[in-house]
Amino acid sequence: MDAIRAGREAHSAVAASDFIDRKAGVAASCGIAVMAKASAPGRAKTRLVPPLDYDEAAALNTAFLHDVFDNILLATSRAARDATVAAYAAYGPPGSEDFFRSRFPGVDLIPAWFSDFGACLLHAIEQMLARGHKAAVVLNADSPTLPTALLNEAAAALARPGDRAVLGPSSDGGYYLLGLKAAHRRLFEDIAWSTERVAEQTRERVDEIGLELHLLPEWYDVDDLAGLRRVHAEIFHGDAAITRDGAAPAPHRARHTASLLSDLWPDGVFGRRRKPPRPIAGARGRPAASGAAI
Repeated sequence: MDAIRAGREAHSAVAASDFIDRKAGVAASCGIAVMAKASAPGRAKTRLVPPLDYDEAAALNTAFLHDVFDNILLATSRAARDATVAAYAAYGPPGSEDFFRSRFPGVDLIPAWFSDFGACLLHAIEQMLARGHKAAVVLNADSPTLPTALLNEAAAALARPGDRAVLGPSSDGGYYLLGLKAAHRRLFEDIAWSTERVAEQTRERVDEIGLELHLLPEWYDVDDLAGLRRVHAEIFHGDAAITRDGAAPAPHRARHTASLLSDLWPDGVFGRRRKPPRPIAGARGRPAASGAAI
Protein backbone atom coordinates (compact mmCIF):
# COMPACT_ATOMS: atom_id res chain seq x y z
CA MET A 1 0.00 0.00 0.00
CA ASP A 2 2.91 2.39 0.69
CA ALA A 3 4.09 1.92 -2.91
CA ILE A 4 0.59 2.69 -4.18
CA ARG A 5 0.42 5.86 -2.10
CA ALA A 6 3.86 6.98 -3.26
CA GLY A 7 2.89 6.47 -6.89
CA ARG A 8 -0.36 8.35 -6.36
CA GLU A 9 1.47 11.27 -4.79
CA ALA A 10 3.90 11.40 -7.72
CA HIS A 11 0.99 11.44 -10.15
CA SER A 12 -0.64 14.20 -8.06
CA ALA A 13 2.35 16.54 -8.20
CA VAL A 14 2.73 16.28 -11.97
CA ALA A 15 -0.98 16.47 -12.79
CA ALA A 16 -1.77 19.33 -10.42
CA SER A 17 1.14 21.38 -11.78
CA ASP A 18 -0.01 20.73 -15.34
CA PHE A 19 -3.58 21.74 -14.46
CA ILE A 20 -2.49 25.02 -12.86
CA ASP A 21 -0.35 25.88 -15.88
CA ARG A 22 -3.16 25.27 -18.39
CA LYS A 23 -6.22 26.49 -16.52
CA ALA A 24 -7.29 29.96 -15.47
CA GLY A 25 -10.30 31.21 -13.57
CA VAL A 26 -12.54 29.52 -11.03
CA ALA A 27 -12.82 25.74 -11.05
CA ALA A 28 -16.23 24.17 -11.68
CA SER A 29 -18.12 23.18 -8.57
CA CYS A 30 -17.91 19.45 -9.38
CA GLY A 31 -15.33 17.43 -11.27
CA ILE A 32 -16.51 14.21 -12.93
CA ALA A 33 -13.86 11.67 -13.86
CA VAL A 34 -14.58 8.70 -16.09
CA MET A 35 -12.60 5.61 -15.10
CA ALA A 36 -11.32 5.11 -18.62
CA LYS A 37 -9.15 2.52 -20.31
CA ALA A 38 -7.58 3.16 -23.73
CA SER A 39 -8.99 1.07 -26.56
CA ALA A 40 -6.36 -1.51 -27.44
CA PRO A 41 -7.60 -4.87 -28.76
CA GLY A 42 -7.08 -7.49 -26.08
CA ARG A 43 -7.10 -4.90 -23.27
CA ALA A 44 -10.53 -3.26 -23.42
CA LYS A 45 -13.96 -4.79 -22.77
CA THR A 46 -12.49 -8.30 -22.73
CA ARG A 47 -15.45 -9.63 -20.72
CA LEU A 48 -17.43 -9.28 -23.95
CA VAL A 49 -15.07 -11.69 -25.75
CA PRO A 50 -16.76 -13.91 -26.85
CA PRO A 51 -19.24 -13.27 -28.43
CA LEU A 52 -17.30 -10.25 -29.71
CA ASP A 53 -13.74 -10.50 -30.95
CA TYR A 54 -10.99 -8.28 -29.53
CA ASP A 55 -11.19 -5.67 -32.30
CA GLU A 56 -14.97 -5.37 -31.88
CA ALA A 57 -14.65 -5.06 -28.11
CA ALA A 58 -12.06 -2.28 -28.48
CA ALA A 59 -14.28 -0.45 -30.98
CA LEU A 60 -17.18 -0.68 -28.55
CA ASN A 61 -15.00 0.72 -25.77
CA THR A 62 -14.18 3.76 -27.89
CA ALA A 63 -17.85 4.31 -28.75
CA PHE A 64 -18.79 4.09 -25.07
CA LEU A 65 -16.10 6.61 -24.11
CA HIS A 66 -17.30 9.09 -26.73
CA ASP A 67 -20.87 8.81 -25.47
CA VAL A 68 -19.95 9.04 -21.79
CA PHE A 69 -17.84 12.17 -22.35
CA ASP A 70 -20.57 13.67 -24.56
CA ASN A 71 -22.95 13.03 -21.69
CA ILE A 72 -20.76 14.93 -19.21
CA LEU A 73 -20.41 17.84 -21.64
CA LEU A 74 -24.20 17.88 -22.01
CA ALA A 75 -24.53 17.93 -18.23
CA THR A 76 -22.12 20.87 -18.21
CA SER A 77 -24.44 22.83 -20.49
CA ARG A 78 -27.45 22.04 -18.27
CA ALA A 79 -25.81 22.62 -14.90
CA ALA A 80 -27.18 25.06 -12.34
CA ARG A 81 -24.92 28.00 -11.48
CA ASP A 82 -23.98 26.52 -8.12
CA ALA A 83 -23.49 22.98 -9.49
CA THR A 84 -21.21 23.43 -12.51
CA VAL A 85 -19.37 20.45 -13.94
CA ALA A 86 -15.93 19.71 -15.43
CA ALA A 87 -14.93 16.53 -17.29
CA TYR A 88 -11.88 14.34 -16.64
CA ALA A 89 -10.53 10.99 -17.77
CA ALA A 90 -8.95 8.99 -14.94
CA TYR A 91 -7.07 6.92 -17.45
CA GLY A 92 -4.78 3.99 -18.05
CA PRO A 93 -2.66 2.23 -18.93
CA PRO A 94 0.44 4.44 -18.65
CA GLY A 95 1.55 5.76 -22.02
CA SER A 96 -1.97 6.03 -23.45
CA GLU A 97 -2.19 9.82 -23.14
CA ASP A 98 -2.22 10.32 -26.92
CA PHE A 99 -5.26 8.06 -27.28
CA PHE A 100 -7.28 10.35 -25.00
CA ARG A 101 -5.83 13.69 -26.11
CA SER A 102 -6.47 12.96 -29.80
CA ARG A 103 -10.08 11.85 -29.27
CA PHE A 104 -11.24 13.93 -26.31
CA PRO A 105 -9.41 17.27 -26.50
CA GLY A 106 -11.83 19.01 -24.11
CA VAL A 107 -11.23 16.51 -21.31
CA ASP A 108 -8.49 16.89 -18.69
CA LEU A 109 -6.42 13.82 -17.84
CA ILE A 110 -5.66 12.17 -14.51
CA PRO A 111 -3.27 9.18 -14.59
CA ALA A 112 -4.94 6.44 -12.51
CA TRP A 113 -3.38 3.03 -12.94
CA PHE A 114 -2.75 1.10 -9.73
CA SER A 115 -3.01 -2.57 -8.84
CA ASP A 116 -5.88 -1.87 -6.46
CA PHE A 117 -9.05 -0.47 -8.04
CA GLY A 118 -9.95 1.35 -4.85
CA ALA A 119 -6.64 3.22 -5.08
CA CYS A 120 -7.55 4.30 -8.63
CA LEU A 121 -10.89 5.69 -7.48
CA LEU A 122 -9.45 7.43 -4.43
CA HIS A 123 -6.64 8.96 -6.49
CA ALA A 124 -9.12 10.38 -9.00
CA ILE A 125 -11.20 11.88 -6.19
CA GLU A 126 -8.11 13.39 -4.52
CA GLN A 127 -6.89 14.88 -7.78
CA MET A 128 -10.17 16.62 -8.60
CA LEU A 129 -10.41 18.10 -5.11
CA ALA A 130 -6.76 19.22 -5.35
CA ARG A 131 -7.58 21.04 -8.59
CA GLY A 132 -10.04 23.29 -6.82
CA HIS A 133 -13.37 21.50 -7.21
CA LYS A 134 -15.59 21.47 -4.14
CA ALA A 135 -16.85 17.99 -5.03
CA ALA A 136 -15.62 15.06 -7.08
CA VAL A 137 -17.42 12.24 -8.87
CA VAL A 138 -16.03 9.01 -10.29
CA LEU A 139 -18.08 7.54 -13.12
CA ASN A 140 -17.91 4.23 -14.94
CA ALA A 141 -17.30 3.94 -18.68
CA ASP A 142 -19.84 1.15 -19.18
CA SER A 143 -23.14 3.07 -19.19
CA PRO A 144 -23.38 5.02 -22.45
CA THR A 145 -27.12 5.72 -22.08
CA LEU A 146 -27.01 6.90 -18.45
CA PRO A 147 -29.54 9.75 -18.13
CA THR A 148 -27.82 13.12 -18.16
CA ALA A 149 -30.22 14.26 -15.44
CA LEU A 150 -28.52 11.88 -13.00
CA LEU A 151 -25.15 13.59 -13.50
CA ASN A 152 -26.73 16.97 -12.82
CA GLU A 153 -28.58 15.56 -9.80
CA ALA A 154 -25.31 14.27 -8.36
CA ALA A 155 -23.59 17.66 -8.83
CA ALA A 156 -26.55 19.49 -7.29
CA ALA A 157 -26.66 17.16 -4.27
CA LEU A 158 -22.95 17.70 -3.68
CA ALA A 159 -23.37 21.47 -3.96
CA ARG A 160 -25.61 21.55 -0.87
CA PRO A 161 -24.02 22.46 2.49
CA GLY A 162 -22.62 19.67 4.62
CA ASP A 163 -20.51 16.60 3.93
CA ARG A 164 -22.21 13.78 2.05
CA ALA A 165 -21.81 11.02 -0.50
CA VAL A 166 -23.79 10.42 -3.68
CA LEU A 167 -24.13 6.82 -4.86
CA GLY A 168 -25.52 5.51 -8.13
CA PRO A 169 -26.05 1.75 -7.74
CA SER A 170 -25.82 -0.61 -10.72
CA SER A 171 -28.20 -3.49 -11.34
CA ASP A 172 -25.29 -5.95 -10.95
CA GLY A 173 -24.60 -4.89 -7.36
CA GLY A 174 -21.79 -2.45 -8.14
CA TYR A 175 -22.12 1.28 -8.68
CA TYR A 176 -21.90 3.46 -11.76
CA LEU A 177 -21.21 6.68 -9.84
CA LEU A 178 -19.77 7.79 -6.53
CA GLY A 179 -19.57 11.43 -5.54
CA LEU A 180 -17.81 12.96 -2.53
CA LYS A 181 -16.95 16.34 -1.02
CA ALA A 182 -13.91 14.99 0.83
CA ALA A 183 -11.55 12.11 0.06
CA HIS A 184 -12.77 9.56 2.60
CA ARG A 185 -10.22 6.77 2.26
CA ARG A 186 -12.35 4.33 4.26
CA LEU A 187 -14.93 4.21 1.46
CA PHE A 188 -12.42 2.34 -0.71
CA GLU A 189 -11.07 -0.08 1.88
CA ASP A 190 -12.17 -3.69 2.38
CA ILE A 191 -14.37 -3.66 -0.72
CA ALA A 192 -14.79 -6.85 -2.78
CA TRP A 193 -14.27 -5.12 -6.13
CA SER A 194 -15.93 -6.61 -9.23
CA THR A 195 -18.53 -8.45 -7.17
CA GLU A 196 -22.24 -7.96 -6.50
CA ARG A 197 -21.40 -6.66 -3.00
CA VAL A 198 -19.63 -3.44 -3.97
CA ALA A 199 -22.59 -1.05 -3.57
CA GLU A 200 -23.74 -2.76 -0.37
CA GLN A 201 -20.27 -2.59 1.19
CA THR A 202 -19.87 1.03 0.12
CA ARG A 203 -23.14 1.93 1.84
CA GLU A 204 -21.85 0.18 4.97
CA ARG A 205 -18.72 2.38 4.84
CA VAL A 206 -20.90 5.48 4.41
CA ASP A 207 -22.84 4.52 7.55
CA GLU A 208 -19.60 3.75 9.39
CA ILE A 209 -18.21 7.21 8.62
CA GLY A 210 -21.52 8.87 9.41
CA LEU A 211 -22.01 10.55 6.04
CA GLU A 212 -25.35 11.66 4.71
CA LEU A 213 -26.14 9.60 1.58
CA HIS A 214 -27.93 10.80 -1.53
CA LEU A 215 -29.01 7.72 -3.47
CA LEU A 216 -29.52 7.96 -7.24
CA PRO A 217 -31.81 5.63 -9.21
CA GLU A 218 -30.37 2.28 -10.25
CA TRP A 219 -28.89 1.98 -13.76
CA TYR A 220 -27.00 -0.75 -15.57
CA ASP A 221 -23.50 -1.52 -16.86
CA VAL A 222 -22.73 -2.99 -20.25
CA ASP A 223 -20.00 -5.46 -19.36
CA ASP A 224 -21.53 -8.79 -20.42
CA LEU A 225 -23.77 -10.19 -23.14
CA ALA A 226 -26.97 -9.45 -21.21
CA GLY A 227 -25.95 -5.79 -20.88
CA LEU A 228 -25.05 -5.64 -24.57
CA ARG A 229 -28.48 -6.94 -25.53
CA ARG A 230 -30.11 -4.53 -23.13
CA VAL A 231 -28.42 -1.43 -24.53
CA HIS A 232 -29.21 -2.62 -28.09
CA ALA A 233 -32.90 -2.98 -27.16
CA GLU A 234 -32.91 0.39 -25.43
CA ILE A 235 -31.35 2.21 -28.38
CA PHE A 236 -33.21 0.56 -31.25
CA HIS A 237 -36.51 -0.53 -29.70
CA GLY A 238 -37.03 2.12 -27.05
CA ASP A 239 -37.02 -0.37 -24.18
CA ALA A 240 -36.95 1.85 -21.10
CA ALA A 241 -34.70 1.07 -18.16
CA ILE A 242 -37.19 0.95 -15.30
CA THR A 243 -35.77 1.80 -11.89
CA ARG A 244 -36.77 0.21 -8.59
CA ASP A 245 -39.20 3.04 -7.79
CA GLY A 246 -40.89 2.65 -11.15
CA ALA A 247 -39.45 5.81 -12.71
CA ALA A 248 -37.89 5.75 -16.17
CA PRO A 249 -35.37 8.60 -16.58
CA ALA A 250 -34.81 9.70 -20.15
CA PRO A 251 -31.67 7.91 -21.37
CA HIS A 252 -28.78 9.75 -22.95
CA ARG A 253 -28.80 9.51 -26.75
CA ALA A 254 -25.68 7.44 -27.22
CA ARG A 255 -25.08 8.23 -30.88
CA HIS A 256 -21.61 6.69 -31.14
CA THR A 257 -22.75 3.42 -29.60
CA ALA A 258 -25.86 3.45 -31.77
CA SER A 259 -23.79 3.98 -34.92
CA LEU A 260 -21.42 1.12 -34.10
CA LEU A 261 -24.22 -1.27 -33.16
CA SER A 262 -26.05 -0.38 -36.36
CA ASP A 263 -22.92 -0.94 -38.46
CA LEU A 264 -21.88 -4.26 -36.96
CA TRP A 265 -24.92 -5.87 -35.36
CA PRO A 266 -28.10 -4.28 -36.75
CA ASP A 267 -30.15 -7.36 -35.86
CA GLY A 268 -28.73 -7.62 -32.34
CA VAL A 269 -27.08 -10.97 -33.02
CA PHE A 270 -23.65 -10.50 -31.48
CA GLY A 271 -20.75 -12.58 -32.72
CA ARG A 272 -21.85 -12.11 -36.33
CA ARG A 273 -21.06 -8.85 -38.06
CA ARG A 274 -21.62 -7.38 -41.51
CA LYS A 275 -18.84 -4.80 -41.56
CA PRO A 276 -15.35 -4.57 -40.04
CA PRO A 277 -15.04 -2.16 -37.09
CA ARG A 278 -13.46 1.23 -37.64
CA PRO A 279 -9.67 1.20 -37.17
CA ILE A 280 -8.44 1.87 -33.63
CA ALA A 281 -4.91 2.89 -32.73
CA GLY A 282 -3.17 0.47 -30.43
CA ALA A 283 -1.98 -3.09 -30.21
CA ARG A 284 -3.65 -5.66 -32.47
CA GLY A 285 -4.42 -9.31 -32.47
CA ARG A 286 -4.25 -11.06 -29.14
CA PRO A 287 -5.02 -10.27 -25.51
CA ALA A 288 -2.51 -8.61 -23.25
CA ALA A 289 -2.33 -8.35 -19.47
CA SER A 290 -3.80 -5.22 -17.96
CA GLY A 291 -2.84 -3.33 -14.82
CA ALA A 292 -5.58 -1.97 -12.60
CA ALA A 293 -9.16 -2.90 -13.37
CA ILE A 294 -10.43 0.42 -14.68
